[in-house]
Amino acid sequence: MKTSDYFYDLPKELIAQTPIQQRDTSRLLILDKKTGNVQHKHFFDIIDELNNGDCLILNDSRVLPARIYGIKKETGAKVEFLLLTQHSQNIWECLAGPGKKARENTEFSFGSGIMTGKVIQVLDNGNRLVEFFCQENFFAALDKLGEMPLPPYITKKLDDKERYQTVYSRELGSAAAPTAGLHFTKELLNKIREKGINIGYVTLHVGLGTFRPVKVDDITQHKMHSEHYEIPKATAELINKTKQNGGRVISVGTTSCRTLESVAGEYGEIKACEGWTDIFIYPPYEFKVLDGLITNFHLPESTLIMLVSAFAGYENTMNAYKIAVQEKYRFFSFGDAMFIR
Repeated sequence: MKTSDYFYDLPKELIAQTPIQQRDTSRLLILDKKTGNVQHKHFFDIIDELNNGDCLILNDSRVLPARIYGIKKETGAKVEFLLLTQHSQNIWECLAGPGKKARENTEFSFGSGIMTGKVIQVLDNGNRLVEFFCQENFFAALDKLGEMPLPPYITKKLDDKERYQTVYSRELGSAAAPTAGLHFTKELLNKIREKGINIGYVTLHVGLGTFRPVKVDDITQHKMHSEHYEIPKATAELINKTKQNGGRVISVGTTSCRTLESVAGEYGEIKACEGWTDIFIYPPYEFKVLDGLITNFHLPESTLIMLVSAFAGYENTMNAYKIAVQEKYRFFSFGDAMFIR
C-alpha cells in the first residue's frame, strides 16, 4: 500500500487544542471490525463494552517535562533543549535550537543556575549530547524548569502539566504521552475492576519519532524509531491466563499494542522481559495477542493510522475516520477515542 492511501481531509478546527474538562466524558466511536458497523457513545461507556474475564493492558510510562530553556553563559543567548534519551546518569541526547548556538563545549545555565549543562558532543544526526549538573535531584529540577513537549499541532499552552499524563503514569521516560490512556479516571478504572476486568501494565517510553512523518510513498520502506519497553512478570502471567480462559486482551493505545506484538513476535509468547522495539505494524499483519484496541484518532498518513488499519481493516478504518470527521469528533492527542472490537 502507499502512504497516500492513508490521507484524509481534516478541518483544522477538529484538532483538539486543549483537554476536555472531565477526562472520561470525551466521545467514543465504537468500530466492529468484522462488520464495519459504527456506534457513537461517551468514553465512560467503555465499561459496557468490556466483559468479565477480559484484561486491559495500559502503558504506565510518564512524560518528562522535557522542554527546557538554557541561557548561553558567554553571550546570554537563549537556546531550547528537548531531552530525548538518557545515555547515562547525567548525560542526555537532546534536540537543540538554534543549533548554531549549541556547539561542542558550550555551557548553559537553566533556571538561574538551578541546573547547568555543557554540550559534550554534536552527533551525526545533529542532536547534542549534553551533560547536566544540578544542585538537587535532576528530575526534581526538571519538574521545576521543564515544559511538556506537546506535539507540534498543539499551539495552545497547557495550564496543568498533569493533563498530559495518564492518571496511572509512574515510570518516567516518555517524550510524548500514550494518549489513549488520557481518557481514564481513577474512578472509571475502579468500576472496571469491580466488573471483573483485570488491568495489567507495560512500560514503553514514547519517543518523538512517533510524530515523524512517513516520507516514502511505499510504506514498506519506512524505518521506525526504536523505543524501550518492559513487560513485568505479573502482566505476562495475566495476559497468558486471560488467553487460556477465553478472555480478550485489549490494548489501551498503540504503544501497548506494539509492546505486546513485539514480544510475541520475538519470543513466540508473552513473557516478562525488556528491550527495544522498532516494530512497524501495517496491513497485512497477523496479530498474535490483540483482541481489542482503544486508541485516539491519528494524523493522516501516519504509522499509527496504518497500525489501526492493520487491526480493523483498511476500508473499515478509513470509513470510520470519514464518519468521525462528519460527526465533528475531536482529533489527535487531546481528542476523542475509538474502541475497535
